Amino acid sequence: MHLTLGNKCYSSWSLRPWILMKALGIEFTETVLPLNTDTFYAEISKVSAAGQVPVLTDGAVTVWESLAILEYLADRRRDLPVWPDDPIARAHARCVSAEMHSGFRALRSACPMNLGKRFAVRDRGADVAKDVARIITVWTDARKSFGANTSERFLYGAFCAADAMFAPVVTRLDTYSFDVPHDIRSYMDAVLTHPAFEAWKAAALRERWIIDSDEVDEPAIETFRNL
Repeated sequence: MHLTLGNKCYSSWSLRPWILMKALGIEFTETVLPLNTDTFYAEISKVSAAGQVPVLTDGAVTVWESLAILEYLADRRRDLPVWPDDPIARAHARCVSAEMHSGFRALRSACPMNLGKRFAVRDRGADVAKDVARIITVWTDARKSFGANTSERFLYGAFCAADAMFAPVVTRLDTYSFDVPHDIRSYMDAVLTHPAFEAWKAAALRERWIIDSDEVDEPAIETFRNL
């Protein structure tokens, strides 16, 4: 299998299949393309007519959308817990993953994923606050209903596709210093200290590319990349 990805510092969509495959031990190779460059547009057209990342190629199969990649992996590797084994938990995980896939646009717009910086607490508007409140509710419900009786700190016990779908949101709440309840912070820390995420972030901080549209116009309180 081969993943074609965008910049690891910024590409939230690319993070999702990558972190899941790493967490589950699925072997793959990868190509990272610098977003919004001539190189990106020339190279992505070779693997996907959609012109977006991520793209998974597996022999003759091409899957060019993040949630579709996770579902393909669930079909391809039925020996692995891509989704929760319990059918009720699995249905819930798929619902919240689809909600993540199509929703939370205010948070995405105001707070682009940026692993190279941290910003101070500030009022980011009612729509962003509404998105964050819903995310906290989703995570709380999942943990209470399906993850509370396990030793793991992820949404449904062990790390699964739903955690991969929400991983970029975890980084946003951390990067933009949102105030969250203690149990939510514990979940975020579980994601942020997962070896797969730590490997992704380490690679992201070595990148030299800057995407101006993902650099918010405010001073950072911490900067993690030396460019």
